[in-house]
Amino acid sequence: MALAAGLVLVGCTPPATPDLNVLRDQTVTLGYGLSAQVQQPFTGTWTIEGLPSWLTATPTSGTDDVNTVLTADRRVAAPGSAAQAALTGEVKLNWTAREGAVGSATLKVGADLYRLSGQVQGSAASLGLGRQDVGQQGAAQAQPNPASAGRLRVGEVRAGLPVARGVIVAYRSQAARVQAMKVLTGAAAPAAAQTSTQTSAQVAAPSVPGERVRSAAGQTLTLSTPDVQATLARLRAQPEVAYAVPDAVFSALGLNRPAEQDSGRAAAAQQLLAAPLNPADEYAPLQWAYRLLGYPAVWRDMQQRPYTRAVTVAVLDTGVRYDHPDLKGQLYGPGDGALDLLAATDGNGAPNGDGDGPDTDPTDPATPGRTDISHGTHVTGIIVADWGTFAPPCPGCSGSGVVGASYTAPVKVLPVRVLDAPAGSGSESDIALALLYAAGDPVTLGGGQAGSSQTYTNPHPAAVINLSLGGPLTDSLQIKVICDAVARATDLGALVVAAAGNFGGSAPIYPAACPGAVSVASVSLSETAVPQHAYYSDRYPQVALSAPGGNPGTGYNGGTLNGQPMPDEILSTGWNYAGNLPAYYLEAGTSQAAPQVAALAALLLSKGTVTTAGAALARMVATATDLGAAGRDDTYGAGLINPVAALGAPAVSNALGLTLQDDRGRSYQPALDSVGRFTAYLPDGRFRALAGRDSNGNGLAGETGEPRVERSVTLGPTAPTSDLGVLTP
Repeated sequence: MALAAGLVLVGCTPPATPDLNVLRDQTVTLGYGLSAQVQQPFTGTWTIEGLPSWLTATPTSGTDDVNTVLTADRRVAAPGSAAQAALTGEVKLNWTAREGAVGSATLKVGADLYRLSGQVQGSAASLGLGRQDVGQQGAAQAQPNPASAGRLRVGEVRAGLPVARGVIVAYRSQAARVQAMKVLTGAAAPAAAQTSTQTSAQVAAPSVPGERVRSAAGQTLTLSTPDVQATLARLRAQPEVAYAVPDAVFSALGLNRPAEQDSGRAAAAQQLLAAPLNPADEYAPLQWAYRLLGYPAVWRDMQQRPYTRAVTVAVLDTGVRYDHPDLKGQLYGPGDGALDLLAATDGNGAPNGDGDGPDTDPTDPATPGRTDISHGTHVTGIIVADWGTFAPPCPGCSGSGVVGASYTAPVKVLPVRVLDAPAGSGSESDIALALLYAAGDPVTLGGGQAGSSQTYTNPHPAAVINLSLGGPLTDSLQIKVICDAVARATDLGALVVAAAGNFGGSAPIYPAACPGAVSVASVSLSETAVPQHAYYSDRYPQVALSAPGGNPGTGYNGGTLNGQPMPDEILSTGWNYAGNLPAYYLEAGTSQAAPQVAALAALLLSKGTVTTAGAALARMVATATDLGAAGRDDTYGAGLINPVAALGAPAVSNALGLTLQDDRGRSYQPALDSVGRFTAYLPDGRFRALAGRDSNGNGLAGETGEPRVERSVTLGPTAPTSDLGVLTP
């Protein structure tokens, strides 16, 4: 062990009488050590080059005898699959002898990865998402990415089974069952209030409203609960619980029941599942963000229990294309609250696009030579793009396009134009006024077509305001202007959602960093099911939540577009200004992440899960999937939004899964064999091992509301192997 922690030298033994004018090939093995010393006698100069990314050399050049230390940073290159036992590479050692001869030697370097093993109890079945190919239709545009390799994983799905109505829990002793019954019926104080001397039958109080005892027998209780998954998670975390399972629902097997409905009833005792609802729109299979967030379960919930409360989401952006067929009926239009705040020209006298000043038509206008995609149209489609078919707008164009998160919920977008065309920039004053207007305050604007000032009042005050815009501010008074507007909109009852910024730094970006605003960071796919922080997304203390914003440099989604691997960007509605046609485009940024949060907030209000903006934010934070360092952090905020947990959508999967996450937030996902055993090869560091069930089908097991068990382990030279034993979520 002591040797493993220090410097290790393993190489070819130099000849007894070395030739001091030549450097020779050498094998250098670090084993489990962090460093290894390389030595060879020599007279002349030498230089090391071609170091692999995970290896450094100190020094990299010298005169006469070679004496350098190679140090490995295994975290740089350890694959997310955790299936590779060692890192290997070759390093060139170029030399010039004192007598003038030149040459090079090869150092073959190897470093073992540390080994973690264990077993997740049960089987772990998952289905790969088949690759989806979309052709040229609909003017969809993307840059090919030859690096695309992985596929977004989804869990095993069994459909056609009734939903569980309760939970059966077995305790390890009669005393534990009696104590549990007292706590659940209110006859005893919860465990948190008991004295430390009560070490047996410690039972946590119910955490699910409406949870109650229905029956008792032996060492078991049967509980009624409106949230089966949350109750299961609570009970399975208690040491006195032997097991907890859904209370299965059986149906009469009369001959009048269609035979095909019986196929899969054997799964009822394990987990009762709804069928995920996947849209049939042409480009929907490429909208990987919705699958990552578990929306097929949400949409099934919406179909079974319609969301009925009307919600307005104001999108303060470049305006929108009302003539896009995938947005028909989803927007408030001219005369119904939509507004263009922009003056005819900007401060430099340049036209602001349509050139007609403030009015009630926020159409994102065409300008000479315009080549962008209509940013506001793209953001809007993420929230409310329509489901189903429409008349194709041109020969070869798509007749169904993409979908938005809102599905059948009565969510409508109020477009407010605050960014000019084609630059896509806007003034702080316009954005501040737009915030007040969207939330319900009257605003007075001058410079319209009539040439005089006019007061506008929004007939549909927004419950949610989306700001996919922002910039760095350092002047305290400038900050006050925009933050006062955010505060006023919040006072009027709106939830202000803003993009955290694409600058890749740690300085606050406004208006996202304003008190009361919800700053949204961006994540994208990784080689495991766990998403990773997008490289461009800003990190600072005000970051509240994360959502999918994409990464143009990776291709883990597994889809193809126009015959090429599709990069991990967000596909949504746009406009082809060159051809004056509706189109669908890939974009990445916190601009795309923010509307994911705005859409979820709107759905929480539409379903009636919450009734206020503040409650919607609290619900999203409480149910977020923690990423990165444990707890809230500047990179992810509270974590990745979890629509399924936030909305209480039904389970559509019951697959077991395991993820390992280090203290830097990098994730690893070793394969489980047929009985759940795994061996993971990892770099040094402290890891959280999370085993759980994936009930929303997004490939992430053990999220909020899903059964889970978590353990921690530290690996390194002094602890190169570890066994976690059996993990039973």
